[in-house]
Amino acid sequence: MKRKKQAVAIALSAVLACGALAGCDALTTHDNAKDYAQTVATVDISKSKAFTEEGGEFYGLGLDEFIGETVILKRQLVQGFLSTGQTLVQYYGMSFADAFDYIMDSLVQRQINVQYAKAFLAKENNLDANAYTTAVAEGGESYYEKQAAGLGFFLDQEEKDKAQYDLRVSVNSQIDTIEEGIIDVLDEHEHTPDSEVRTLPTGAETENEDYYDTEYAIYTGLNKAEDCGSYEAVDGSLPSTRKKAYKEFVSRLYSNNYIEKGENTRNFEETSYYFSLLASQYETAVIDKMEDALKDEATANLTEDWAQAHFDETLDNQTDLFNRDRSSFETAFDGMSDTSFILTAPKKTNNEYEAYGYVINILLPFSDAQSKQLENASQDYNDPKGGKYATRTKLLEKLTATDQRGTWFTGHTDYSYLAEEGDKAFTNNDDVRKYLFFEDNFGEGNTRYQRVKNYLGQYTYNGEVVLDDDGDIDYLVPNKINIGGFLNEVKGYLEFATDHTLVPYNGEAANPDEYFSRSDYLNEDRTDYDYEKFIYEKGKVDWDGGFHYNANEMFVAGTEENQVLSVINELSFAYNTDTAGLNTYLGYSVTPNKTDYVSEYEYAAQWAVRNGAGSYAVVPSQFGWHFIYCTFSFADYDPEGNNAFSFDYEKREDEDTFSYLFFEQLKSDQIETYVSKQFQKFVKENKDDSATIDESKFSDLKRLGD
Repeated sequence: MKRKKQAVAIALSAVLACGALAGCDALTTHDNAKDYAQTVATVDISKSKAFTEEGGEFYGLGLDEFIGETVILKRQLVQGFLSTGQTLVQYYGMSFADAFDYIMDSLVQRQINVQYAKAFLAKENNLDANAYTTAVAEGGESYYEKQAAGLGFFLDQEEKDKAQYDLRVSVNSQIDTIEEGIIDVLDEHEHTPDSEVRTLPTGAETENEDYYDTEYAIYTGLNKAEDCGSYEAVDGSLPSTRKKAYKEFVSRLYSNNYIEKGENTRNFEETSYYFSLLASQYETAVIDKMEDALKDEATANLTEDWAQAHFDETLDNQTDLFNRDRSSFETAFDGMSDTSFILTAPKKTNNEYEAYGYVINILLPFSDAQSKQLENASQDYNDPKGGKYATRTKLLEKLTATDQRGTWFTGHTDYSYLAEEGDKAFTNNDDVRKYLFFEDNFGEGNTRYQRVKNYLGQYTYNGEVVLDDDGDIDYLVPNKINIGGFLNEVKGYLEFATDHTLVPYNGEAANPDEYFSRSDYLNEDRTDYDYEKFIYEKGKVDWDGGFHYNANEMFVAGTEENQVLSVINELSFAYNTDTAGLNTYLGYSVTPNKTDYVSEYEYAAQWAVRNGAGSYAVVPSQFGWHFIYCTFSFADYDPEGNNAFSFDYEKREDEDTFSYLFFEQLKSDQIETYVSKQFQKFVKENKDDSATIDESKFSDLKRLGD
């Protein structure tokens, strides 16, 4: 099973992007390798004022030997265009000439930053120039071997292992993509295209940023997959399909002049191109290492008084603005996230908070046939507004929903696993339900993969998985459930996972016989609809007596607030056909005003928000059933002493608390500004002295659009 990795070598990805980009043929069918090997620019900051003039940052420290001249090849310029050229030309309206100038400027700035980082680390760590010179000399014969060795001198072994792991992952990922295409051609079973695979929860099957495996290796088919450490071959992989994929991968490198004729490609890590990629990975690691040091400098100044003052100022500013200008609040509230918190809401004349909040909307849709039937139905008799609600109610009674996660089995990556004894798995007493998803994210002692936030991973696929004689998945038989069955799933899973359940409002659980026989939805004077009559069931989570929903803790794994939210979020991934609502921060924003939402949904969502976090309502629309759950509401809070969010400096390191998220954003803004200014300052002051660009060497590229 192929896993998603965080680190990707962009330069390598550019090779496989060829053919889809404007002007790509002119770039990739070039038959003169020597042309692409030309030096189009050089960078050497030891010639700049920082080294040569008194008062410069590195003046008099004898750091020149750590720098030397870095060359930028025409091949790198082409590679940069393949990565970003289409965006620059098509979306930003640049000419080809401007795009190549922009890419050249970016390449020069990167090398200035790399050399600056080398000087910075040499100065900070009092490194020995003679040891550096020796390391470069012993690094190998080629330019890129020496460059990689020189950059590696500034990294410890763990940092080099991580960089090499990221590079190997990237190479395997590119070969995987080619191999999947080969397998699709040979395999009688067609995988669901990636574009049709259901959205995954954020973090699912994704490695932690700091993970690496020193045993991990590039799988070419000439070696054994089991000898490649934690690498996992794609589904259906055979040595023969891998060899074909690797051969095609190498062929593309040859056609783009990244590998020279005569090189031994049986071991990719002996090619010149591999060392150029390794040098690039090391460059990134060296820059990151300097950034970390700069970040530490900036973080040292972030005191408790500073953080509390920023929170107080933010709260005061929002309170003043939002009470004066409600439209500003609604615009801001619509974009609330873990990096953009709204701390307060407008208040009514009695000083209560307005009922603004967020809801998760799980849509169980009509079938295409039912939608057509509703569209063609006659209007209800004596309905003054021409509604078709009697017909719709009859269709709602027959509406069934199914688990939407089937493509998590049938895509190129099978994310499922068979729940075994000891696994916590909700089956609702159905013996055919045996499969869960994302085993790697929830395994005990897992350090490799990210924890999937706001998602418990205990809800089995609601259906049967039928295997063929070889033990592979043959087909799926999803269980069909009506609205009563869906509510039974929600209440059952809540009780199973959290010891909570949904309690109907005033004890009035849904009465299907009464609801589906109803034909009158008008108010008493029969001039408009009584939207309360549309609601199938409403209520609230049975929070313990005296429990106060604490928004500061709602994203902290293990808290009551987060456990319930995680159940509803997981059920949304299972059943929701409103896919825009998947992986949202809190769901859809809801205001107390008239909205563009369909009226039944608007009424039910506003009711849920008025009744606070944990409230739910089931209501239909022309699209089907909506299960609406309130994740957050300002109506829960007392503006006189219980703000929705409060900052506690002592909790700034307690992951996913509000204080942690708020402080991380403050810290990020402050640090990024500090680090960015450091880089910008150095580039601005030294670019003219340290970079030499020969435009005549790439003038042919700049004329491509003519």
